[in-house]
Amino acid sequence: MERIAQRITNLSESETLAMTRRSRELTAQGIDVINLSIGEPDFNTPDHIKEAAIKAINENRTHYPPVPGYLELRKAICHKLKRDNNLEFTPEQIVVSTGAKHSIANVIISLVNAGEEVILPAPYWVSYKEMVKLARGVAVFVPATVETDFKITPEQLEGAITPKTKVILYSSPCNPTGSVYTREELHALAQVVARHPGIFVISDEIYELINFDCHHESIAQFDFIRDQVIVVNGVSKGFAMTGWRLGYLAAPLWIAKACDKLQGQMTSATCSISQYAAIEAMMTDPEKSNDIRDMVFTFRKRRNKMLELLQTIPGLITSIPKGAFYFFPDVTYYFGKSHGDRIINNACDLTNYLLDVGHVALVPGDAFGNPDCIRISYATSMEMMIQAIERIKKALADLR
Repeated sequence: MERIAQRITNLSESETLAMTRRSRELTAQGIDVINLSIGEPDFNTPDHIKEAAIKAINENRTHYPPVPGYLELRKAICHKLKRDNNLEFTPEQIVVSTGAKHSIANVIISLVNAGEEVILPAPYWVSYKEMVKLARGVAVFVPATVETDFKITPEQLEGAITPKTKVILYSSPCNPTGSVYTREELHALAQVVARHPGIFVISDEIYELINFDCHHESIAQFDFIRDQVIVVNGVSKGFAMTGWRLGYLAAPLWIAKACDKLQGQMTSATCSISQYAAIEAMMTDPEKSNDIRDMVFTFRKRRNKMLELLQTIPGLITSIPKGAFYFFPDVTYYFGKSHGDRIINNACDLTNYLLDVGHVALVPGDAFGNPDCIRISYATSMEMMIQAIERIKKALADLR
């Protein structure tokens, strides 16, 4: 008799974390592995944010915070949303959680009933599908390809909506593709949403600050669907605070209250010290921050170099990412090729081959809803990135 609940046995392991684990296992065996599978900025948290946390510790800010977060932090988040996005929210509409992932899970569990549908433009972040599964919802995938910069059209969205549709969940800038929706593209999608007032949009904006070629746009800016949009963001990517585990959602009041209620029974508030650090982060104007400016400059420089290197590899087809720190090239050119007795049938075979032979850890596109691609992170030093692409190029050249 199975002892583990079926909801857990049905759950897939995060393939990004699985690949990171495999690379660590090989490293422990003495193999020199370059890990380009992880989605974490290779920068340290800015000093002024760390100092705010140290100050909070010294002032003994170590007791239980309110479930949705300190009022001071929720006010700071409202200030940030107004300053950076021209969005009006009250502190009661903000719920602070243990990372943006936690915020998304709170919303899905609070909104989605068994059998209701959640539209996921594909490629999508790995955990979206599994969160829907946990809520006993049904994931509906809307595919986009490298030819359309991995962005869906209003016609595709309209065609995916049924009487069972409850939520649309997407990210911009996107993990895994680095694609960024423009204001005009979001406006067209918003017009579709407006025709279906019972549908809600979760806009995952965690990569907002890592944006190379344009100003970040939020679908929440359109007043005619404001009551249908939940904005999710956090400090992990833009402030290099992955380990602090702090995200937040901004939502219509009744949704925020539902998430507050759920969180109160599951985790309560996130870490008090992280919250005081996040206040400092939220009050930081990204237009005036040297830390953010330097990080984005470095990521842009790496993007340009990686694009140059990838274009020297036969058969790879890639878009030019506008944000985040990933490439998501189409690798179907290598399907059917082999190395000795090893046949490359799909992206999973290819990433395993590149790990075992090239000693570079990547993530297959299957994890993100596109089995034709692989995800390559450039959240590493320029030197390591160049070396990794050289290894990939050599290993691919050995396939026949």
